Amino acid sequence: MATCQSPRAPLKRGDSEQAALPAVGPTEPLPSPLTTLPEPSRSLPAPTGSAGPGAASPGGAEGKWRRRRRRRGAEQTSCDLRAGGAAPLPLPPEAAAGMGPEVAAAAAAAAGRAPLPGPAPLPIVALVLALGAAVNGAGGGGGGGGPGPVTCGSVVKLLNVRHNVRLHSHDVRYGSGSGQQSVTGVAAADDGNSYWRVRGRTAAVCERGRPVRCGQAIRLTHLGTGRNLHSHRFASPLSGNQEVSAFGEDGEGDYLDDWTVLCSGTYWARDSEVRFQHASTDVFLAVTGEQYGRPIHGQKEVHGAAASSQHNYWKVMEGVFMQPGEVFKAERYHAEL
Repeated sequence: MATCQSPRAPLKRGDSEQAALPAVGPTEPLPSPLTTLPEPSRSLPAPTGSAGPGAASPGGAEGKWRRRRRRRGAEQTSCDLRAGGAAPLPLPPEAAAGMGPEVAAAAAAAAGRAPLPGPAPLPIVALVLALGAAVNGAGGGGGGGGPGPVTCGSVVKLLNVRHNVRLHSHDVRYGSGSGQQSVTGVAAADDGNSYWRVRGRTAAVCERGRPVRCGQAIRLTHLGTGRNLHSHRFASPLSGNQEVSAFGEDGEGDYLDDWTVLCSGTYWARDSEVRFQHASTDVFLAVTGEQYGRPIHGQKEVHGAAASSQHNYWKVMEGVFMQPGEVFKAERYHAEL
């Protein structure tokens, strides 16, 4: 009585495929690697006494071989059903590579492993981080090896380095002076109302990604309300210096929204301390420590100071920075030559 054979183990690199197959007759073709059950004979035995032309006699050697093959197939099928199905030979990876994804997946499943997963979608946060990493590798603003220049279109937070507060605004209006939207300084680094977008001066276009030059006039547009950093001949509420407010609608105000970036070198570098001078009245954007009460308790007054001092210096902190364009890269290349 024939006994069931254990499932065949997968081939390993260097093993002979012939050695892994069961012993068969000398003229029997090798089974297909993807065959689950032995393929039954396609030709039926001829009835006794009615063999077709050229067919061997049922009692001859070929007839015995056919009967032996059918009996072996029936026994193997019975063993496979009891064992839960035949164990197919795994398809070699080099063979599955050129046969399409469906065959490759079937071959992987037959070998007892799941197909490799496809690439996962890139999260939005990762895209932002990748953008920041690309800018970090762009080189310094003044020809050095710093983190790169501040560019038009970037969204930044500005820190007053003397008082450690960030330039801030909100939809709260002054109760005196112009009555426009107030601008203050806050100590919290995570406040969402401290983001400002860097843009070209009034009636001018600064292409996204163009580095801001030292001495260039720009606008700073409050991201939350769409109003521009602004100054005019009104007294500030606490110190009596020139009032600084937020003015305009949807980023459009007037010429009093323009501020000149004062820095050393060629470009406004992200790691440098700079000053902002009002283009029309020449005052400097400053914080001198005066603090508000309700309804904005703890926030500090931001105003325009007539003279330059240690209270006027600002530095870029958090933000999303646009990658410098090709013009900037070409200029740096020629400068290095």
